[in-house]
Amino acid sequence: MKFLTKEVKIGLAGIVAIAILFWGINFLKGINMFKPGTGYYVEFENVCGLTPSSPVYADGFQIGIVRNITYNYAHPGHVVVEIEVDNDMRIPEGSRAELVTEMLGTVKMNLLLPRNEQRMCQLGDTIYGSVNEGIMGVAAGLVPKVETMLPKLDSILGSLNNLLADQTLSNTLHNTEQITANLQVTTRELNSLLQKDIPAITGNLNTVTANFAVISHNLKGIDYAATIAKVNATLDDVKMFTEKLQSKDNTLGLLLNDPSIYNNLNATTANAAELLKDLREHPKRYVHFSLFGKKE
Repeated sequence: MKFLTKEVKIGLAGIVAIAILFWGINFLKGINMFKPGTGYYVEFENVCGLTPSSPVYADGFQIGIVRNITYNYAHPGHVVVEIEVDNDMRIPEGSRAELVTEMLGTVKMNLLLPRNEQRMCQLGDTIYGSVNEGIMGVAAGLVPKVETMLPKLDSILGSLNNLLADQTLSNTLHNTEQITANLQVTTRELNSLLQKDIPAITGNLNTVTANFAVISHNLKGIDYAATIAKVNATLDDVKMFTEKLQSKDNTLGLLLNDPSIYNNLNATTANAAELLKDLREHPKRYVHFSLFGKKE
């Protein structure tokens, strides 16, 4: 055919190549050109780096992508995001969109859908969105606090360095090592005591306990009433003896209680002492002894 000339074939090949390239670029962006979709608009005050072809999720499942992002120059502070969702997806009225920044800095959109709403949004309706800072927002909020803590941390580290450089700490650690060694020795001695002496002490205690048991058994056989009666009788006899010693109606009582007997004994003792003294001084008055008879 004269219509399919070389130039026409080259042109058709270029068109096909361009179409394939366009489809491939959109496919790499996550846009399926052959999949039917439904479009809605979402209005944000700040898109936080959201880009076209970013995923759109509902309940953790990707239901669409971001088609286009435009800034509303007539109303500054408003950014309109066009999203395309699956053709079977219906968004209930009252739904909201939320932007979440992930750890790697990528931004995704989550649709928060009401559960009991029966009325659905129409194609091209606008949904209002907000920003959920997520972990990155929390980390950004911590940065000022960390900046205020840095001088304190520097001071703490300086104090810690001074403490580590202090010789007292080294001496304390050395003393701790010695205490640990002493505790090890004490532990070994305690183990030896538990293994050797404690069983012997336990055996002695068992013997003492057995002896106490025998004594207790013997004490059970004692007639306490008779013993107490005998003790009472003995106490009565002692009381009677004491009363007799204090009374003058008997010889022993008179001897202990009559002062005249005491005085006579003292006088007799004194006379006997004088007699013995005179006997030592003048023995010839009382004893006469001669081998040749009595002298005239």
